Order: sequence, then structure tokens, then C-alpha cells
Amino acid sequence: MKSVIVHSDLVQRMTRRKRRDAAGALLYILPAATIVIVFRLVPILAAFTFSFFEIKMGALVGFVGIGHYVKLFQDPTFWYSLQTTIWFVLGTVPPAIFVSLFFALLLNQKIRALGLYRTVYFMPVVTSMVAVAVIWKWILEPDIGIMNFLLAKLHLPEVGWLSESRGIFQMMANGLGFNIPDWAGGPSLALVSLAIVNTWKGLGYNIVIFLAGLQNIPQQQYEAARIDGAGTWQLFRNVTWPILTPTTFYVFIMSTIVSFQTFSLVYLMTAPPGGPEDSTKVLVYYLFDKGFTPPASLGRASAVALVLFVIILSLTVVQRRVAEKRVHY
Repeated sequence: MKSVIVHSDLVQRMTRRKRRDAAGALLYILPAATIVIVFRLVPILAAFTFSFFEIKMGALVGFVGIGHYVKLFQDPTFWYSLQTTIWFVLGTVPPAIFVSLFFALLLNQKIRALGLYRTVYFMPVVTSMVAVAVIWKWILEPDIGIMNFLLAKLHLPEVGWLSESRGIFQMMANGLGFNIPDWAGGPSLALVSLAIVNTWKGLGYNIVIFLAGLQNIPQQQYEAARIDGAGTWQLFRNVTWPILTPTTFYVFIMSTIVSFQTFSLVYLMTAPPGGPEDSTKVLVYYLFDKGFTPPASLGRASAVALVLFVIILSLTVVQRRVAEKRVHY
């Protein structure tokens, strides 16, 4: 009987301890959970609700069902903005991977002033987007910018980096003396310029991620490959790249998501914003335009936000299903 009482008391003490541990764990995650709920979950649910209503003066005034979505998919500007966004993503994600990996490989060597180089490459990440936009607008300025100054020194024609709405493929074809259809013209030079700036801005972050992955590769792997006679390219192809695939996969996913959400560069560097001729009007700027430019429609803007959310979520799922098969953990 005594043993039964002791066992029951032990069970009760263990139950109380588990409850205290659970309460402590909940208290630890409460601040982060509050932030996620208030600033993530609630806005998503609110946008989903607003997309089915007409909103005036901040109040829901009428239920329109899927009316905003129907108008959205019938708007040619939406499809053009989606196409522009896809061009922008294609122009930023591959460089974000390969250029940052190249510099990470260089910065992973034993060279002098290595810390200084790493700091220099990371500085754009912590620099204000406004400062970055001002500096690059000056660099790309048609009359006094450094880029056109260098082109003039090389006896090449000057270009309007942020004012050229023609596609780069069309510009190259015209330079060679023939024309191509507008649909094959490619992204505008203005959009390509923004893609270059966006890649430069995030380069340091991706370099740090790749550096962390490179420094986690066991040196024994390289030593064994060298004993087998592997050269520099064989070392990269058969040792470095396979082990870096989880890091590359992460950079690939995050760069895609961030590129789809680009807004600040378009707003700060193009005049008028989204120009020239709407050639840099990406989806997030289209959302901003619908929500805050008269005649504004917060319901339509919420519908755009939900469509963009679905696009990014779908692409992420597809990337995980397809690309993750090639990842070696």
C-alpha cells in the first residue's frame, strides 16, 4: 500500500513538473508568437477579408464576392506587371547565387586583410535603401553618371539606363541592324538596371551564407580528393558543390521570395515610379498603385496581395518538390 502511495505521489510531482515546463516554454515563445500573430497572421486574414469587400474611408461598405479578382484578371496591366516581375526575378536570382558563390570562394582563401574585404562586401546589406538608390541614380545618370562616362571613354554609345523602355534583346537587335517582335524584346533596360542594383544590394548577405557553408566542409574531403589526383575544378564539382547544395537551395528559395517582393527600388529610382512606360511596374508596385493612387481601392489591392501570396507560396512548393531532390544533406 505504501509503495502505491509513493508511486502516486511521484506521478503527481512529474505531472506538475511537466505543466511547469510547458508553461515556461509557452512564456518563452509568447513574444515571438505575438509578433507573428499580430504582424503576420492578422494582416493576412484581414487582406483575405478585404479582398471580398468594397472599402471606403476605412470601412467595409459592400460585399462584392470575387468581383475584385475578376477585374484583376481582366486587367492587362496586371498581366504585364506579372511578366515584368518574372523578368526581374530571372534577372536577380541566378546572379544572386552564382556571383555571391564566386566571391564567397575568393573570400574563403587565406589572404591578407580578409576581414576588411568581408566587411566591404557586406556594407551594402546594412546600407539604407534610400542611400543606395541615390548613389546608383547618380551612377546611372545619363548626363553626368559614371556608367555613361565609361562608355564614352570606350567609344560606345551612351544609354539611358533608367529611362529606356525598350527591351534589351530589342536594343541588341536594333544595334545589329534588324528588328524583332515586341513580345521577344525582353525586359527593359530600366528593369535590368534595377536588377543589377538589387543584386548588388543583397550580395553581401548571400556571401555570408555561402561562407558559412564553405567553412563547414571538412578539410578531410579535400585532402582525400587531392590524394586521388583531383584538380581545382574537380574539387569544386565533386566536393564543394554537392556539400553546398543545402546552402544553395536556401539562397535560391529566399532570393526568389525577396525578388517577388521588390518595391523600394522601383519607387525610389524610376521617374515616374514604375516607368518608363510602366516597364518597371512590378506586382508589388502595382499593388501599391491600386491601394493608394486615386481612385484607390483597398479591396482590389488586397486581392493583388492574396494573388501574390499564392504565387510565392506555389513557387516555393514547386521549388521544394523539384530542387530538393538534388540537395545532399
